[in-house]
Amino acid sequence: MTLRRAIVAALLLVASLLGLAAQADEPEKIKIGEFIPASPPQPAPELFFNDMTNNTVSLADFKGKFLLLNLWATWCQPCLKEMPSLTALQAKLGPALTVLFVSEDRGGVVVVRPFLEKLGLDKAKVYLDPNSTASHGFEARGLPTSVVIDADGQVLGKVEGGADWDSDAIRTTLAKLIPSP
Repeated sequence: MTLRRAIVAALLLVASLLGLAAQADEPEKIKIGEFIPASPPQPAPELFFNDMTNNTVSLADFKGKFLLLNLWATWCQPCLKEMPSLTALQAKLGPALTVLFVSEDRGGVVVVRPFLEKLGLDKAKVYLDPNSTASHGFEARGLPTSVVIDADGQVLGKVEGGADWDSDAIRTTLAKLIPSP
């Protein structure tokens, strides 16, 4: 009986270790609406997208500015819900923060312009990425995804899923990241 118990105990130990190893290989769980810091910060990918007049813009064109790049689409309900709080955040923080709304809509300006006008967001800095190169470059797992990039072009972290940009938690986090004037 002792040999049988030893074998069972050994098998249980091996099964537990395999279970722990499988858990270690699981992808990081999404913390919807919470800031997830990059550890360590990484250089932002080289990206190109278009402005609303179809001019090509590079992410590098914004070097020297503290950015919050928001990936969104007109069909994404959480995106629509958070856009007004992002525009309010931009207005409140002024030049300390530049919010870039990057639409992942395949229809481009034809779909996005009427949508922005309808919601009264026509003053927002909106860019078009119909091929989703930004989503791929930032390895977004869904929309909305907001990426925080410092003035040196380093990704400091991101928020996956809709967020309340008026919340104390997010504002406190951003205040710690944005350099004082």
